Formats: sequence, C-alpha cells, structure tokens
Amino acid sequence: MLLFLIYMKSIHQITADRIDFNDITQERIVGFLQWIEQERECNISSRNVRLAAIHSFFKYLQYKVPEQLAEWQRILSIKIKKSPRPTQSYLTVDGLNLLFKQPDTQTLKGRRDLALLSLLYESGTRVQELIDLTPSRVTFSKPSLLRVTGKGNKSRQVPVSEQVASILRAYMEENNLLEPFANEYPLFGSNRRQKFTRMGITSILKKYTDRARTINPSLIPEIVTPHTMRRSKAMILLKAEVDIVSIRDFMGHSSVTTTEIYARADREQKIKAIEHTALSNSVNDYPSWQKDKGLLDWLESLGK
Repeated sequence: MLLFLIYMKSIHQITADRIDFNDITQERIVGFLQWIEQERECNISSRNVRLAAIHSFFKYLQYKVPEQLAEWQRILSIKIKKSPRPTQSYLTVDGLNLLFKQPDTQTLKGRRDLALLSLLYESGTRVQELIDLTPSRVTFSKPSLLRVTGKGNKSRQVPVSEQVASILRAYMEENNLLEPFANEYPLFGSNRRQKFTRMGITSILKKYTDRARTINPSLIPEIVTPHTMRRSKAMILLKAEVDIVSIRDFMGHSSVTTTEIYARADREQKIKAIEHTALSNSVNDYPSWQKDKGLLDWLESLGK
C-alpha cells in the first residue's frame, strides 16, 4: 500500500497521516491503477498483482469497517485487466528442415544433437519427458514407439516415423545404448551418463536455431524453446487435418480444452492470411469497368 500512499500525496495532495476511509473510493483506486501503469510504467501483470493485494485488504475491511461496506464492495468489483495473449510462435516444415540441417553429422556430438532435436519434434514430448527417456522405453518396430511418462505419472505410447527411428537407432548403436546393460541409462545425457538438464537441451536448441536464423531469418522465430518444438508438432498435425482428439492423445493433454489452444492459434493464422489477401474496400481499387455507370446500366439491362 506504500505506492497508494505516494499516489494519494502526489495526485490528491493528501498525506498519509491525513487519509481517512472516506478518502478511499473506487474512482481513486482505479485512478491509482492507471497511475502505476502510466506514470510508474508497470506492466499489466504488475498492475493485477497490486489489484489482488488491494482486494485482499478491502475484503478484510468489510468486517472491520462495515459502515463503509458499500464502497468496499465497489472497490472489490474492480476487475483484473486482461493482457494481450502472447503470440504462440512455431516452426513451419521449411523451418524445421532448415534447423535439422545445422548439426554437423560428421561428428559424434552432431549426430547426437540431430537425434535429440528430431526426436524432440517428432514425438511432441515435453522437455522433461524427453529428459526422462531411457533406452528401455524405445521399441523399434513398425511403427517404432516411445513409452513416455507425462504429467500425473500417466504413460502413453508415441509413434515415431521410420526416418526419425533410423536416426535414433544409429545414434543408440553408436553409443552402445542398445545393449542390455544400458537399458536404464539416460537416452540423452553426458559422457558420465547423467541426464541432460532443461537448460542443457535449451542450449543445444539455441545453438542450432541461431545458426539457422543467420541463413533464413524469416523461417526461424526470434525465440525458439523446447516447447516451441512441441507446439510446432501440434500445429503441423492440425494443418494435416488430424482430428483434435487424436492430437490430444498424442500430446498427452489431460483435456481437449488444452489442445484447442493450438486450434485457435491455427484459426487466427488462417484469418490473418485471409485478411492479408482480401480485396480492398477502396472504390479506387475497383476495376475501371465498375466505375463506368453507362456500362453498368447496360449490363444490368441484360438480365431484364
């Protein structure tokens, strides 16, 4: 509440020792929230945190100062401010192809990184799910399968394409991960058989997205995280017209409501594309024959 006291002094010339409950109104609380946004340059999230604290305080005052109950309830009716939904970036097929060309497959580390990145995308797993994979959870068959343990300790089978299965199998053979003694080793880890961390996988991904971006910036978003790879898989499945329930099961979502976030993002992309290619509403952009009144009258007469 310190900021509110500063606001009251600087805007309403009421010092902290002179503030009375009658001085605190809904209008002044709204003014305070606008002030911290505009004058203090707080973002919407910070503004909402301040409002949550104000709400808590005035819920308490309802019982301590009930004679002001009507005003306290007006203050409690102030709603949080919705912030713009961040853009959900994802990689297109062309962007993914460019990314997968970046690891140097002439080196052991490059072959490992290609296997890691291609599986991260192909399986649509969360980064922690990928970190927890062991060789025992990989089955090379037709199709090849991953046994993934996700949120709530729920397991699911994830199919892997022949192309990615081939890359993964070659990587596992090269690193002795197909041997029985390696069953519970991390599928991707350090030379000391320690699991990669989230930061470690993020660092590997950043290394190659930075390279790819220098080749074609239009194909690689400014920020690409492991979750971007998961989102890219969901978006590409949607564009391939896979039904949303199948995508839910593939991604390991607990509810189809979560999967619908991707569907909404896909619809927004389509709407933007339609708007970008729509005809102009400007009369000046119409073909010249549409401006010829005599010609239009003649054309209309043909139908009579």
